[in-house]
Amino acid sequence: MKSDRTIERSYLRQWRLLVAEYEAVKSGNSTTFTKVRDFYAHHGTCSQTFRKYYNRYLASGLTSDLLPRRRGPKHRVKSETEVIAARDAVFKVLHSPPSDFGFNRSTWKRDELQQALRISGVLLSKRDIHSVIRAAGYRWLKAKQVLTSKDPEYRNKLDNVKSILRDLRGDEGFFSVDEFGPVAVLKRGGRSLVAPGVNVTVPQWQKSKGTLIITAALELSTNQVTHFYSEKKNTAEIIKLLDELLACNLRLSRLYLSWDSASWHMSKQLARRIASNNVMAEVTGSARVETAPLPAGAQFLNVIEAVFSGMARAILHNSDYPSVEGAKRAIDRYFAERNLYFREHPKRAGNKIWGGERETAAFSESSNHKDPRYR
Repeated sequence: MKSDRTIERSYLRQWRLLVAEYEAVKSGNSTTFTKVRDFYAHHGTCSQTFRKYYNRYLASGLTSDLLPRRRGPKHRVKSETEVIAARDAVFKVLHSPPSDFGFNRSTWKRDELQQALRISGVLLSKRDIHSVIRAAGYRWLKAKQVLTSKDPEYRNKLDNVKSILRDLRGDEGFFSVDEFGPVAVLKRGGRSLVAPGVNVTVPQWQKSKGTLIITAALELSTNQVTHFYSEKKNTAEIIKLLDELLACNLRLSRLYLSWDSASWHMSKQLARRIASNNVMAEVTGSARVETAPLPAGAQFLNVIEAVFSGMARAILHNSDYPSVEGAKRAIDRYFAERNLYFREHPKRAGNKIWGGERETAAFSESSNHKDPRYR
């Protein structure tokens, strides 16, 4: 098969012969044709099409004007601002139940999603909607990657969190709390730079070197992560985290804790510990603690998920640590360097050197913090 460049050269050579012959006919110097219509009939070309290309070439002198041009509307590449606006609009609607927009459905379909966006003043084709969702790492109607919360109190809980953040004072802190794991420490696959002829493999069956669970909190205004390792996910570990946050944030007058609907985040024992702290706060003037729970099934709104995804991508992806302690040292260093970076550069920012965090470390109902590829 000829290459595109060869076809182009052949096309231009044929056009040059036609142009020379056409000009000879017009000037009366042609020995083959006496009339221009005989020239058109012999070569089987449309007179209008030939004159269009010929006049265009005559005006510019560029041989590129002799090449055929693609018909139809030109494809306009969207700007980065337009792409971000479309993504935010899609996920803002997708995170809400269809019933919020009057649809009697439990899950979204693209037709209804497009209608809901149109109601919101955003015009996107179904293909654009599909592209936004796929670019975020999700596949349509895959049950284990649900993006929609079915919590009937979704809007109320979301508005409560947004209200707290909107009125957050300088002596108050908002903490996004969650657990990462349990994660098995073993050889993991991924993309890596290798020498020629080297094939990197990962055994399908491996013996785990151990597991680890991270219990952590991210303070949104300072972008600082507080973390430790737990044996289990339970109320005792959350109370331990609460005590550590109170001890490390003595300057704050109020701590807001935001987390998902896991049972140990809503236990009676934890509620009693928070109530006890608030009674003492009235007497001693120490920090009060209040909770701002996220809607059920809305882990994608938990800001610390973006930090976990970035950490997993940078530290666990394509790793082969010799032991659990080795993995812990790498994770500790990651969080220490991340905290130092944001102390020296106090701003909310994602997609930095810290593993390319999936979303900006700031709360938004259009965010999709939980990355299915690095969890």
